[in-house]
Amino acid sequence: MNTSDPSAAAPARDHSTVPDSCAARTGARRRAPRGGWLAWSFSGLGLLSLLWFLVRVIPKPSRAAYPCQRAAFPIASSFVVWLLAVLGSAFAWRKAQKRHLRWWKACLWGTGAAAGCALVVASLPTLRASAGNPPHGVYGVAKGIFPGRVAWVYGPTATSWAGYTSAEHWYETNHTDLAVVEDMVSKAVQAVGGGNSDAAAWDAIFRYFNQRHGRGDRGYQAGEKVSIKINLTTCNARSGTQTVNITGDYEKNNAYWDGHWLNTIDNSPQMLLSLLRHLVYTVGVSPTNISLGDPTGNFPSFLWNKLHPEFPDVHYFDNYGGAGRMRVQLSGVPFYWSVTNANTPGQPVVQDYVPVPFAQADYLIDFAVLKGHSVGVTACGKNFYGALLRCPDGYFRDANGANQGGTLNYSSMHMSTPDPSMGVPGLGHYRGIVDLLGSPVLGDKTVLWLVDGLFGGYYWDSHPVTWNMPPFNGRWPSSLFASQDPVAIDSVCYDFLLTEWPAVVNNGGAATNALQGGAEDYLHEAALANNPPSGTFYDPGKTGSRLSSLGVHEHWNNPTDKQYSRNLGTGAGIELVALTATRPPAVVAISRAANQVVLSWQASLGGKLQTATELGASNAWSNVSVLPGFIQGRNTITNDISGSKWFYRLNMTP
Repeated sequence: MNTSDPSAAAPARDHSTVPDSCAARTGARRRAPRGGWLAWSFSGLGLLSLLWFLVRVIPKPSRAAYPCQRAAFPIASSFVVWLLAVLGSAFAWRKAQKRHLRWWKACLWGTGAAAGCALVVASLPTLRASAGNPPHGVYGVAKGIFPGRVAWVYGPTATSWAGYTSAEHWYETNHTDLAVVEDMVSKAVQAVGGGNSDAAAWDAIFRYFNQRHGRGDRGYQAGEKVSIKINLTTCNARSGTQTVNITGDYEKNNAYWDGHWLNTIDNSPQMLLSLLRHLVYTVGVSPTNISLGDPTGNFPSFLWNKLHPEFPDVHYFDNYGGAGRMRVQLSGVPFYWSVTNANTPGQPVVQDYVPVPFAQADYLIDFAVLKGHSVGVTACGKNFYGALLRCPDGYFRDANGANQGGTLNYSSMHMSTPDPSMGVPGLGHYRGIVDLLGSPVLGDKTVLWLVDGLFGGYYWDSHPVTWNMPPFNGRWPSSLFASQDPVAIDSVCYDFLLTEWPAVVNNGGAATNALQGGAEDYLHEAALANNPPSGTFYDPGKTGSRLSSLGVHEHWNNPTDKQYSRNLGTGAGIELVALTATRPPAVVAISRAANQVVLSWQASLGGKLQTATELGASNAWSNVSVLPGFIQGRNTITNDISGSKWFYRLNMTP
């Protein structure tokens, strides 16, 4: 028998009359546990963390992204769970001491306390982390008709190619199926804009943009200009004739590097052709009001030969301006940086100006290529590194006179990357991409953000490698991404690239992680541009006011389900709309056999193949009578390559 227990020496009594200190009864003084100060320290630190988190975050939820709040949140949440468990257990124990209360009721109270703790834990925000990066929830404010929506269209049959060392090239018609690509573009546009047709979706996309920019509730109007920024890094003009033979056939120089340079990936000509068809035939943009190219690259023949025949009046611009291309010049419209990080500190920084095609445009379309990079990822944000005519490090085509290139003291974009060899690794730093995305003369003029992921690129040089993550499973990614939210689309592309190539995105993998989590720092800064973790005053428009949030950033729940907070119904973050594209049943397929072009189609009964020599006249199309109409649904026709050029279409109208 334990003689220090008062209940052993006296009958049971009402505990309300028992003195507070049982130790006083026996004359024994209890020694405080040695770890008591640790318990008090935990309680005090937890309470302070909770108060600090609530005081800072409730008035402004975006502060939850700050490093101090990311550190305080786990401590505060642990304190809340611990406090509820202690209070619930104590209450249940006191109730159990009353002899008139049955034991099962005491158990019920204890169970309720445990359930309450579980509820608190389940209610805590989901914090998702990427390899080498701290966990975090939703940052920023979602943009778009459907806020935070990113359309991902997967067309598994769009690509069929042996790979980088193949003698046949990725962009050829028998390796990239235009019919599937057109279905991909159509589904992406409709997912972003809504409606049940391409026309309705495009109208909604332009209306949303114009309303946000104070132009009223209107869609595209005749005469307005559209400029498309593509990624021609593998055709960089700084290399002169080494990458593109600008003094000859204007083709990518296959002998450059390792003899397979034509098989490095740029924007797919099929993707660009489909986009031009949408703009011209659906939106109603005159080809003369469309410009397409990359100011820092040269426009290769494999693109020109697929686009120019159908759209000869589009302005295809590049750095050199040969063989019918438009030579890019600087406009008088300045571009400003929030932080001037010059190559030579202390020296005056050369003012940047926007290239003419972008300065004159009423709308921009940022059409990036999905690939990795030593600074993390290349998507829509990084695509704008080539939007200023000069190179990111300050090399300018005309530094020493026309076509006399050299490096001037421009603000260095490389210095604001997380690359440890030249920039600033880690989180919470100024990132120049935020200025590019938020500039009123570049990012703010962008009506649609697209990422071409038909093949993707392992590194900046766009070396194509098949993908292993699901659903690709050893095949080409065959994907297209589209959004009205530049931060959301890059966040999704980041998750795809990090899952497939963590060693590239983290510049050494999770173990090395040379970037120290900095690969996604520009997404943090852009989402929280109104009050970024770095403290930078982002104001590329020189308005005197900070940028507002440029979009929403978070990570998916896992690489298999690919679900974000809006998919899960747990937050106001990203919504990933996953779609699958296929070859429509009534299309014309084009292939090549010997010296002939072969057209084949499988149409429903009554489908008619039609041809034209030019598209301007209203009566340009005429029927091709090869076989009787009732069996023309399964048919082929051939054209000699050396013969006249023709346009073909399959007309399903009775």
